[in-house]
Amino acid sequence: MSIIGTIFLGFIVGMFARVLVPGKNPIGCLLTVILGICGAAIGKMIGEAIGIYQGNQNAGFFMSLVGAMTILYVHNLIVKRHPPPFDQK
Repeated sequence: MSIIGTIFLGFIVGMFARVLVPGKNPIGCLLTVILGICGAAIGKMIGEAIGIYQGNQNAGFFMSLVGAMTILYVHNLIVKRHPPPFDQK
């Protein structure tokens, strides 16, 4: 898959993950693409661990989505524990 295709698929997967994971997800377009691409990597690792994929196969849309949702869920847990400091004037 080309770089443009990877970025586009990463954006689509990231958008679906943001819609499906409950809670506030205030990330921009660039982080949505990165979320989708990293989700594909995590999904591939999960798929290899449970025997769905072999070493030379790419992750499918569903496993990419599972990986992106996992990353977003962990991100939300971390943000809830350590909220950003208040902007005091």
